[in-house]
Amino acid sequence: MIFIVVKFKTKPEWTDRWLDLVGPFTAATRAEDGNLWFDWSRSVHDPTEFVLVEAFRDQAAGGAHVASPHFKTAMNELPQALASTPKIISQTIDVTDWSDMGEMAVG
Repeated sequence: MIFIVVKFKTKPEWTDRWLDLVGPFTAATRAEDGNLWFDWSRSVHDPTEFVLVEAFRDQAAGGAHVASPHFKTAMNELPQALASTPKIISQTIDVTDWSDMGEMAVG
């Protein structure tokens, strides 16, 4: 899978509206055949920072995502709300889903 984490630093005046702004992009991405997950979190240390954890089945699915109309729309619309260029880690890894954390088994 392609496993991606992106940090978005928003302008203060956009922070409370960020999830509304990315809502259509999020819904469209989650509906893609090759999307495994597309989940937003907000930093507990910096309320203007949002973290996106996303995964795609394979390179073809990642390529289809980047070529999609909703991706192109997001790349045009999201920068207006950003204080800086997003930071990204994108890696192809040899797994298909989340694993249980053995060091903290419950039940």
